[in-house]
Formats: sequence, C-alpha cells, structure tokens
Amino acid sequence: MAVSPRPRPGNLREVAEKIEEATGLRVQIVGGKLVMSPTPRGKHAGVVKGLRRQLEGSVLPAGLDVYEVSSIALPDDRDDYVTPDLIVLPTDWEDDDDWLADPEDTALAVEVISQSEKSREIRDKADWYAVARVPVLLVVDPRNGTWALHTRPDNGAYQDVLPGKYGETVPLPEPLGIDVATDRLPVYGET
Repeated sequence: MAVSPRPRPGNLREVAEKIEEATGLRVQIVGGKLVMSPTPRGKHAGVVKGLRRQLEGSVLPAGLDVYEVSSIALPDDRDDYVTPDLIVLPTDWEDDDDWLADPEDTALAVEVISQSEKSREIRDKADWYAVARVPVLLVVDPRNGTWALHTRPDNGAYQDVLPGKYGETVPLPEPLGIDVATDRLPVYGET
C-alpha cells in the first residue's frame, strides 16, 4: 500500500496533485492552505461558457487569448497557486511546458463562485490575486446574480472594486477595453 504524503510547507503542490488524481476534485493552494472544490455544476459551466464566448468573440489585443484549466503561481512560491475559471494570457502560453502561469502575464482572471463557497473563501481568494498582483479580477456570483470587478492591486489588496448585478455591463479596463454583458448569465436555483 502506497503511503500518501502529509501536507506540510514545501510539499503542498505534491499533495494537491495526488488529491486531484485520487478524487477528481479541483485543488488549489491559496495562502498555504489546500482548497478543494467539486467539479462545477451545469450553471457554473454555463456562466464560464457565456463569458468565454464573449471574450473570444471580441477583438482581444494582439497576442492575447482566453484559456481554461490554467493555473497561476504566487510569485516566489510555486507551492501556492490558483486555477481561475477563465484567464486571459499571452498566446505563447500555448507553447509553454510549465503548468503554472506567471501572474504578471495575466491580463484578466475570472472566478465564478460555486454554490458552496463561503464569503471568507471568496475574500481570501480575491486577496490572493491581489498579493500575486493580477491586474484585473472579475468575480461572478451566480448565487445572487452579481459581479465585482477588482482592479489596481497594491499592498495585497485591490484598490478599486466595481460592484454590479446581472443585466449591467462589466467594463473591462485596458489592455482589454471590452464591455462584457451579464444579462444572459444563469443564476443558481434553490439548493
């Protein structure tokens, strides 16, 4: 019988990979803590699909494209990473053998909140992106049909947060300069 490694600083990435292999859960390391979530539900996937289609259908700046299942490393700690639902990266990402993108290469990260996520987990994840200095984070919450656009990371926090609700357009800043519609994004039903 194989012995599984125990989580400790320095081997969290190895533990996360083994958990993903064994369970199929999506595992991230946020602030040195293992964070596991189930495979997204249909409406979660519908939000991601709707946003991806809009981003791909718009004129993205040359050399940028939209990706799923790509993770971002925390600078100076490759044992700490997140996997946003969508990420806009340079197209040369497709030729990279590494599985962790550099946060400074990220033009946009999109997180779609799961039905089971807690407020503290959402705040912790937004703080993580700010510490990593991801310039633009869009958090979409299908639980209540809202979104928040986080920009200008500084000192471990986003300096600007623009809240909105479904039906209102999300104005993505340059270099994207795109307006994203939210009126057709699905909302989770009763649990």
